[in-house]
Amino acid sequence: MRQGKGIYISPHAILEPMQKSDSLPAPAVAKERPWLFAFLIAPIAVIAIGLVNGALSYLLRTQGINPARGSEIVALLTVPHAIYFLWSPVTDFWMKRRTWVLVASAAAAATMVLGFYQSSLASKWAIRFMFLSFCFGLLVAASCGGIMGTLKNEVNRRRAGSFYQCGSLAFGGLAVFALVALASHSSLVVLGWVVAAMIFLPALAALALPDEPLLAEKGLRQTGSRIWHEFKVTFLHWDAIPYTLLIVFPMCSGAMIGLLPALAADFGVNGGEVAWMNGLAGGLLTALGSLSASLIPIRVRAPIAFLLAGIANAGTLAILALGPLRPAVYFTGTVLYFFTIGMCYALFTGVALEFLGGSGKSGGARYSIINSLGNAPVAYMSFVDGRGYAHWGARGMPAIDAMLSSVAATLLLIYFLVRRIPQQAPMH
Repeated sequence: MRQGKGIYISPHAILEPMQKSDSLPAPAVAKERPWLFAFLIAPIAVIAIGLVNGALSYLLRTQGINPARGSEIVALLTVPHAIYFLWSPVTDFWMKRRTWVLVASAAAAATMVLGFYQSSLASKWAIRFMFLSFCFGLLVAASCGGIMGTLKNEVNRRRAGSFYQCGSLAFGGLAVFALVALASHSSLVVLGWVVAAMIFLPALAALALPDEPLLAEKGLRQTGSRIWHEFKVTFLHWDAIPYTLLIVFPMCSGAMIGLLPALAADFGVNGGEVAWMNGLAGGLLTALGSLSASLIPIRVRAPIAFLLAGIANAGTLAILALGPLRPAVYFTGTVLYFFTIGMCYALFTGVALEFLGGSGKSGGARYSIINSLGNAPVAYMSFVDGRGYAHWGARGMPAIDAMLSSVAATLLLIYFLVRRIPQQAPMH
């Protein structure tokens, strides 16, 4: 790759020229409607955040299920999130991606209802139906990634990432609230229909998406050749390495979200305060942080904005690591952490879209791979943070996260500032 007067040519640009946002007609830009992604992501948010990682353990406990058994069920149901790239390529074929959103949402809602029709959520068939519902729901995430990859305006791409994350957090939190509030005086069947409605109804926003041309498949060999070329241009070149490091390095992992409640007692914070701070308030702060990312000027590239947000997020953990073990310190560090991690989540989507380039024929599959890799830091940093507490106590947990995150983010920030990486061009 060679430089000439500050203009860089990417492998994508050899095939299809980069489309500048200011060269697009105004109506085309307006029709992209990035705010719709706040609703399009709702089906999987309700399943993953609202039910599986939210209200399910509570619902199981109300049915007399031992918490140990409940945790096993929750762990099993989270498996699809790590491997959905295996079946997500289906969203790139046969139908338009917005149609896949509707079909997958309907299938997820139907199988979820079947799960709640069982006598117990811990029964084998209930678990099977919920597992299948999660698998269908993840097709919505893959479709959303493919649709975002078709957005031509860079400002709208950034906004789509913000609305995508904000909607996910908002609908997930709403589902937790609704299920827990209704659990004491509603049957499983009623709860099942409530979950199904929250899964399917927001997906109807797909009908408002601009029409997406369905790429013609001119024979199996030609289609396979195109897909291989798109994968090669996205993943198999030198400039893919820094993007891969961006999504697998420890900064912006969000691992501390689930660990902060465990630190509360060390800072003298009681259970009621934890429920408020790490529950409703935390969800609101994270959603606001996601929305605020859309205010970052578009001239600041997504990787650079992401890394700066990661350094800021690490700084909030430094407050917990260095401050006295008092409630005021916990509340200050936690409020700032939730807000900055919301920004990180939104900007991660921006990084993923820049890594993806354009959707082409395989956008859903490639986005799923990128997104699955992005879940790796959550897993390994949860373990590392736990080791920090085991060796150095309450301050050790946020300290080791802050240290590793800030060092990794600083190194990559220097790289991206010194050696500008060309932005991928859209594939049609």
